[in-house]
Amino acid sequence: MRTALAYLIAGWSGFFVMAVELLGGRLLAPTFGSSIYVWGAIITIFMLALSLGYLAGGRYSMRAPSVRKLGVILVIAALTVVPLLLFAEPMLDALSLAVPDPRFGSLLSAFTLFFVPTFFSGMVSPYAVRLLVQDRNSSGRHAGQLYFVSTFGSAAGTLLTSFYLVLLLEVNQILLGLLLISVAIGICAGFARGPRNEFN
Repeated sequence: MRTALAYLIAGWSGFFVMAVELLGGRLLAPTFGSSIYVWGAIITIFMLALSLGYLAGGRYSMRAPSVRKLGVILVIAALTVVPLLLFAEPMLDALSLAVPDPRFGSLLSAFTLFFVPTFFSGMVSPYAVRLLVQDRNSSGRHAGQLYFVSTFGSAAGTLLTSFYLVLLLEVNQILLGLLLISVAIGICAGFARGPRNEFN
């Protein structure tokens, strides 16, 4: 059960990150447009946040790792999307007035809106690897399988969001759906109790 949850959380986290990244372009477009500057800013912030999240997740995984804690990371990443639902438009308006240059304005906006959710999402994969790896001989296989699942989730999130979800739902509806699914998965991980949930 714990193995299935680790893979599920890693795959869903990949889906979540790419869906939010694509929606970020939709959120910034009315204020800054959809030029290469805007997408360059979004991609830069997501890559930076993921890289720091990977580092933090790897270090955090050394402290009595458990599936429950992995679920908590996923829930935190989801809850940090709440400000996007409530304040994205006024925040973007204020930032565009403060920094009218579309290059640096979009960079600052992408940082303000998306850095924190992406940082916590980046913590998921290295933490999940720590849960799955029990010995050195199998470490490469487990890491490869988990990053396959995570990247496959990213591809699915990219395709489904860009091809279908944005045509059927509003941006806030998609974000809310992503949030609720993340919380539901995190709650399921919270029920993975007992000594088998803990790793040394």
